Parts: sequence; structure tokens; C-alpha cells
Amino acid sequence: MSSKKTLTQIINESKGCFLVPCVYDCASNRAVEMCGFPVSLLSGGEVSISMNGVIDYGFTNLTDLEWVVSRVSTTSSMPLIADIEDGFGGPLAVYRSAKRLAAAGAAAIQLEDAGDMEESTKILPREKYLAKVKAALKALEGTDCLLIARSNADPDDPEEMKEGCERLQEAMELGAHMAMMVKITTLEKAREMSKIVTGWKIFADVRADNGVPAVTMEQLTELGFVLCSTHYTMKAAMEGMLEHGLANFKDQSVAYTFTHASGTGKPDFSASPMFEPQQYLELENSFTGQDKEYTIVGHKVDKFPEGFKSVPIDERL
Repeated sequence: MSSKKTLTQIINESKGCFLVPCVYDCASNRAVEMCGFPVSLLSGGEVSISMNGVIDYGFTNLTDLEWVVSRVSTTSSMPLIADIEDGFGGPLAVYRSAKRLAAAGAAAIQLEDAGDMEESTKILPREKYLAKVKAALKALEGTDCLLIARSNADPDDPEEMKEGCERLQEAMELGAHMAMMVKITTLEKAREMSKIVTGWKIFADVRADNGVPAVTMEQLTELGFVLCSTHYTMKAAMEGMLEHGLANFKDQSVAYTFTHASGTGKPDFSASPMFEPQQYLELENSFTGQDKEYTIVGHKVDKFPEGFKSVPIDERL
């Protein structure tokens, strides 16, 4: 039986606001899980880049998102929050999207009030957005999947900031479980939001310019924020691949990769050990009575690196 906790359980058991990394596929989610983070958030923008090779400009469709949500959530012991953009249309489309993504394994869906995915900073009239919120809430009835109401309102425009906060509060009163104003980047604006929006809140895409965090988890906790999302996985992956790629291309050798392992400390040519492949064979051996070992073209795979969270096979297969 799976021991995976619901998002609600994790928030209720936490002592305050905590960091939630954005992921884009099973590998990035695995890295987040190994480091001990309890929750991950599927980035719509990074899914678009990783899955389709194009920027976040409305190219990702529901089928794309359903596909990646099902695979990431199935192979993880953590709850996965899914960014569903504008829900792919009006209230009926949102209703369908919410039902399908909850069925695919999303622990929460994040629904924004964008008027157009090509002009995502333009927000819908309040009544049109709230109709979508009602549709999503109806679709999620009877599931553990939560609804996160998100506004793209500009916090530097006093009138739009007020409107964004008021529509989020109304969404919460309708039954939304959390609220997010994605363009808030400072503690001052977070305080302003918390004066209007009650209940659980998410601080989006926290920054740390010049090495100094824009906000701390303690400060956010005092304002009713329970989650704080952050983007680092795709940048870290690209930086690492470029670092190794430049060295290997220059040397026309993979000597650099075989001697550099800043994360795990285990130099190797493959990332397979991080996915504990022998667990899969041990499960199969329990069915066949054999003693098969996992190898890559005859080479035995190293053991899982010490110091990282290991997840039993029955939690991710």
C-alpha cells in the first residue's frame, strides 16, 4: 500500500511555509525528491520547453499536460502540483481539464486568470474567471486534488493589485484551497496581499538577487503563506550539461564527466544509479524466483549514492 501523503496532510503537518521546486519531467522530479523536498510543482513553461522544445506561448495542450502529469505523479512519492495555465478554454474546458488532471494524479491544479495565453499578463474580467473557478471546483469534488486560484494581476498597479486580491479572496470564499499572485516578488507586496486574501497562500518564484533571498520562509509563514515555489531545476540541468559539454567537446573526450560529480560525489558515465534500477529487478525476481542483476551493456550499475532520499519501488512503479 502506498504511503504517499496528500498535499493537505503535508501542509497541515508542516511547521510553516516551505520551498516547493518547479519540475518539468520525471528526472527533474526525481532529483527534487532525492534531496528531500516534500512537494513539487510542474512548471508550465518548463514543460513546454522540455516536452515540445518551444517557449511558453500557449503551445502546450491538455493531452501534453495529462501525459506528463500521469508519468511524474506515478513515479514519485511526493504530491505534484500542476500548472494548468488558463484551463485551456472557458468553464466547460476547465471542468474537463480539472477532471482529467485529477485522474492523472495531480495533487493540486493551479488555474490562472489570463485572458489570452499569448498575452498572459492581461487578466479576464472577474466574473469570467470566477466562472472557471466554479467549474474547476465542481470537477474536483470527491477527489483529493486541490484548486489553487492564481492571478496574473500587476502588483505595481494599485487598482490592478486590488482587483487581483479581491478576486482571489472571492475565489477562496467559493471554495478554492489556495491563492497565488504570481507577479508578487517582495515582502511588502506579500503583506499587502495578505491583508485582503485570507487562508492558504503561495508565494511564487522566489528570487535571491545577489545571493540574498527576497523573503524568508519565516516571514511568509507569519503572513499565511504555506508554500513558496522556486525555479532552479531546469537552469541547474542546463548549466551542468553545458559545463560538461564544453569540456568534453574541447577535449573530444568524456574524461571531464568521468571525474566530476559535484552532486553525488560518484563519478560515472550514467545517471542510472540515481534511479535505483536494481530495485526493479528485485521486484521481478520476487515473481520469477531468479537472481537477475541490472547492467548497462554488461556493466554493473553502481549503488544509489549515500545521503539522498531513497523511495521504495512500490511507490514509483
